[in-house]
Amino acid sequence: MGVYFLLFIVGLCWAQYNPNTQPGRTSIVHLFEWRWADIALECERYLAPHGFGGVQISPPNENLVIADPSHPWWERYQPVSYKLCTRSGNETEFRDMVTRCNNVGVYVYADAVVNHMCGGNAGAGNHSTCGSYFNAESEDFPAVPYSAWDFNDAKCKTRSGDIEDYQDAPQVRNCRLVNLLDLALEKNYVRSKIAEYMNYLIDIGVAGFRIDAAKHMWPGDVKAILDELKDLNTTWFSAGAKPFIYQEVIDLGGEPITGSQYFGNGRVTEFKYGAKLGTVIRKWNGEKMAYLKNWGEGWGFVPSDRALVFVDNHDNQRGHGAGGESILTFWDARLYKMAVGFMLAHPYGFTRVMSSYRWPRYFQNGVDINDWVGPPSNSDGSTKSVTINADTTCGNDWVCEHRWRQIRNMVVFRNVVDGQPFSNWWDNGSNQVAFGRGNRGFIVFNNDDWYMNVDLQTELPAGTYCDVISGQKEGSGCTGKQVYVSSDGKANFQISNSDEDPFVAIHVDAKL
Repeated sequence: MGVYFLLFIVGLCWAQYNPNTQPGRTSIVHLFEWRWADIALECERYLAPHGFGGVQISPPNENLVIADPSHPWWERYQPVSYKLCTRSGNETEFRDMVTRCNNVGVYVYADAVVNHMCGGNAGAGNHSTCGSYFNAESEDFPAVPYSAWDFNDAKCKTRSGDIEDYQDAPQVRNCRLVNLLDLALEKNYVRSKIAEYMNYLIDIGVAGFRIDAAKHMWPGDVKAILDELKDLNTTWFSAGAKPFIYQEVIDLGGEPITGSQYFGNGRVTEFKYGAKLGTVIRKWNGEKMAYLKNWGEGWGFVPSDRALVFVDNHDNQRGHGAGGESILTFWDARLYKMAVGFMLAHPYGFTRVMSSYRWPRYFQNGVDINDWVGPPSNSDGSTKSVTINADTTCGNDWVCEHRWRQIRNMVVFRNVVDGQPFSNWWDNGSNQVAFGRGNRGFIVFNNDDWYMNVDLQTELPAGTYCDVISGQKEGSGCTGKQVYVSSDGKANFQISNSDEDPFVAIHVDAKL
């Protein structure tokens, strides 16, 4: 009885750290700014067949519409109400997407923008995606409803009302982030409206939430809201399953607010991961891939079971958020694939793959002044659909990194090696490294400027394997390189520094 009770309590404590993905599905993808109708199709035609566990969606609630025809991406982070209509679609389309994705075992994680409403300079009577009236100047949002009583103005002690000093934790949490109207989350009424919204999404069938701007909320206020959340919908999830929570906490060190302050609520986004990995793979500051032997907590990251990790996200691929110029993105495709491959092969953290759109980059003084550009859109401002080309890549300026063969096949690799230990590390003291995942997979990188020809110890069963980077197993053959593992588990790896993708990955499901 005592042991059972203890296990029950532990289960409750761990619930919000569990992504609820189906067994054998270990990664999610952020389909940034996709329409709900396109996500529903992608779940069915691509994500489920290729072993993706879930999809992070853009904020589903009503937001400000900027008068400019360009419709910047950050519109979506300026709430006007919690009604479910955005440029991604209306509530009917949202419900259809969640149902269809859940039905094929690909779960939906909503981006919850609950720290603030729209910017205080948005004025009155401006446009919103559902047409709801609001007045940002008087802090009147009748569609929620919120009034001036529900905001933090009195608690903020800065002259501008905005955050001015990130070394002052109360200021970071009580003042406006870039003039966005800061909600008074210590008020039970405000908490109840946010919980009501999140519970509405849970009832529809979402599996969890990315908590936007968590760093700008007191951890106790976030906890009070999460404590009000329902269990997941039992149509798709087991009884008692809790929503997966991962909180956006940008912590690169050197500030009083840290990711660890939020562990009690769920996982946190480990921004140091992409910043450091980008520096290593770019070989900046004397960094070498050989130094990745103790990757993870050994690099000062949060514990693996508290981390949501990514190479890039929608903010820092534009130079915002965290990490600066070291962040690798689809613009640096060759290095980017290596970084994502390393992430998906390594056991640390819960992994999220990015799926982006192109924008017309225009640099002035080293700064991309077009980083605000919204998703591919039609002349009327509506978001373009994601078209699929004959070679399975995407059209209409959608990048779809998750459809790149190398990334898709590494998502499968991670599923195959799930639960296996990090093993058989090898390096040449420079930028050629290799490691295994027990007896299920092995990966080798050549990020040096010379040819690699090396015999390495794997734990894989003897046989012929298809490299899942240059190709994959199809029928009884390989479309790319082959790797022969001998009876003692050894294999020869040859990788040219001029290869399109200078890395090789093999796993037991790609054995001939």
